[in-house]
Amino acid sequence: MFLACLLCTLLIADVSRLSRAQPGPQAAPMVPKVVEALLVSDIHFEPFWDPAKVSRLAASPVSAWARILSAPDSPNRQQAFDKIQDACHARGIDTSFPVLQSSMRAIRTHAAGARFITLSGDLMAHGFDCKFKKLMPAATAAEYRAFTVKTIRFVLAQLQAAAPGLRIYTALGNNDSDCGDYKLDANSTFLKQVGEAVTQRFPSAERAAALASFAQTGNYSVMLPAPMTHTRLIVLDDVFFSAKHTACSGKPDTADQDAQYAWLAAQLQEARKAKQNVWVMAHIPPGVDAYGTLAHLSGPCGRKPTMLLSSDRLAQTLEGEADSIKLGIFGHTHEDEIKLLESGEDAGTTEHASGGIPVKVVASVSPVNGNLPSFTIAQIEPATATLADYEVIAGSNRVAWHQQYEYRTAYAEGSFSAAAVAHLIGGFSADRDERTQPSQKYIHNFSIGNPVPLLSLVWTGYVCSMAHQTAEGFSSCACGQQPQSGDRH
Repeated sequence: MFLACLLCTLLIADVSRLSRAQPGPQAAPMVPKVVEALLVSDIHFEPFWDPAKVSRLAASPVSAWARILSAPDSPNRQQAFDKIQDACHARGIDTSFPVLQSSMRAIRTHAAGARFITLSGDLMAHGFDCKFKKLMPAATAAEYRAFTVKTIRFVLAQLQAAAPGLRIYTALGNNDSDCGDYKLDANSTFLKQVGEAVTQRFPSAERAAALASFAQTGNYSVMLPAPMTHTRLIVLDDVFFSAKHTACSGKPDTADQDAQYAWLAAQLQEARKAKQNVWVMAHIPPGVDAYGTLAHLSGPCGRKPTMLLSSDRLAQTLEGEADSIKLGIFGHTHEDEIKLLESGEDAGTTEHASGGIPVKVVASVSPVNGNLPSFTIAQIEPATATLADYEVIAGSNRVAWHQQYEYRTAYAEGSFSAAAVAHLIGGFSADRDERTQPSQKYIHNFSIGNPVPLLSLVWTGYVCSMAHQTAEGFSSCACGQQPQSGDRH
């Protein structure tokens, strides 16, 4: 009996040791409920703020720019800058180095929890080519290209220093060019050199393909980093889709659009096959140019609305993949905007709007329109790639940076899903007199820090532009019998 008990004890001990020695299944890593990301747009950095420093910037590497720009202002800085602004018919003042520094300090403070950054275009100031030529009249085209590439590299380096270690996903805007506003050549030296900077921190497994496609037409496709799961980011240079776009020669050029759309379709097909969620980022949002259309004193009716792109093709391509695309990110307008892309089949009822695509138009860092510089901090559900919430932070080198508003609190919606955005816009459509709190908040938040609620003057027409992305759909909404929210046609 004693031996039997002893043997039993030894066997139990051996089993215990074996169980400890054999590793069990590894616990799955905990996926956080939300992931924070930093959304930035339209920085429009102004290297000509102190014109006397421009020749030194042109002759120096990017690593020396901060030192040059930090030096005391030239004695006649203001007069020299005003002169070049007048000569180039500048409409306002873009992001000076002091404003850029202030913005980067605010990002360090307020966006410390971000896991990645999106930058939706226009890193370069307005009137860039004119200002450079006025100050450097003997410069060659190659020297001008070098200065534009340095400017983009400098902006990216400043943002990287404010958020060390984070990947920055950048789209180009209409001002980001080596030959002028809305001018760009495909397969250019400029795109190749900028692409090297944009993709610098991408994983090696993704960088080669991203660099190759960027060098062609400014596009690339990558997977968003963990803890985001199964989410592809597709970035487009949709300046090629603008009616204003020309080649550097000044001649109209639409030859590269078909190649871009074929590339986009292939990326969307790959994402669908792999059952991935998708984000799409570009600079110019599809749809109606609300400013160009609604600024007429006689109103939007009796004429065709001004469109932001040359056709509806981008909107239609994206709408066809609405079940995969969870978010669109754009810039360009400089305003804080919300839009919805919806297919014609889904139009007319908010029950079907879950098949649409919610769009966030990110407000500008540039204060050129009299607004406060701002950036957006997003809260994302990593498993679904849904934008759960966001807050807008605004300030400047003269005004303390602070939270301008939080989406959920301001608009009383539970998330930024397609269904939630459709519900929000439906409420705006029903509130023609801007009496509800969400309507009043949207009007207030539209131009960050601008105390004049200009949007209230064109509220009804503007709301039509939020969910109607064709000329026909917008005109029907703004000028015909008012349809239900989301009806594009």
